[in-house]
Amino acid sequence: MTMSDDNQRVIELDLRGQICPSTLLRALKEMNGHRQELKSRSVKLVFKTDNRDSTITIPDSAVNMGYEASVTKEADYYRIVVESDK
Repeated sequence: MTMSDDNQRVIELDLRGQICPSTLLRALKEMNGHRQELKSRSVKLVFKTDNRDSTITIPDSAVNMGYEASVTKEADYYRIVVESDK
């Protein structure tokens, strides 16, 4: 866990090596567990995954829950950021 530039807490979960639906279930658990913090913009979640399906299922679920989600391709994994809808 780290702090971002705007004092927003960043919670990182490394889901590399796991496949859907396991990655989605872990992401949903974190989004639900940090619901209040996400809504108040005091936290954002960062998921690292090497499973391409997760780059669709996790962001789609986050958006359906009212959050913003972005996917960035890194060297050997995808970085999915979930935070409050602005």
